[in-house]
Amino acid sequence: MSQTALVLIEYQNDFVSEGGALHDGVKAEIARTGMLEHTIALVREARTRGVKIIWVPIEFAPGYPELPAEPYGILAGVKATSAFRKGEWGAQIIEALTPHDEDVVIAGKRGLCGFASTNLDFILRHNGTTRVALSGFLTDCCVESTMRTAFELGYDVITLTDCTASLSQPQHEAAIAYTYPMFSRPMTSRDFLDTLAP
Repeated sequence: MSQTALVLIEYQNDFVSEGGALHDGVKAEIARTGMLEHTIALVREARTRGVKIIWVPIEFAPGYPELPAEPYGILAGVKATSAFRKGEWGAQIIEALTPHDEDVVIAGKRGLCGFASTNLDFILRHNGTTRVALSGFLTDCCVESTMRTAFELGYDVITLTDCTASLSQPQHEAAIAYTYPMFSRPMTSRDFLDTLAP
């Protein structure tokens, strides 16, 4: 059993697909970075190497009762656009990355960090995971928040620089240049795959 897990954050229609509530904000960066194509190839190959695939979507009940009446920051935008509503198309993981039966889909993410309101840490430890590779949305928000917590929890943390996207190129590049090296080993998906057993 591999001690490495691939943690994929918010590959959901509201971000990735045309017509998604937040897609317009990230579509230019998705296209510029090629992160979706890189991620599809990464998941396919990581599975063949025995890497545990873990999905961490975010979703909310109708009316967003999990949030304060007047949320601020990024979560204000989520509520204002009616994004990531549980059971609806926008909250679904995109068809091109439909989880397999052997994957794990983490429930309960209601904020930025993939660990904060979920059993992600329990699932990782239960599976003997010591190293996590992180990808998804947004480079400088949920991926970064999850990265920081994983570092504090003692995991060997990798951030996949070509499998993340943010709202703009400067935001994306600043996170990778200045924050990621403080809490992780930033690398491309190809370099990550090269660290795995054949």
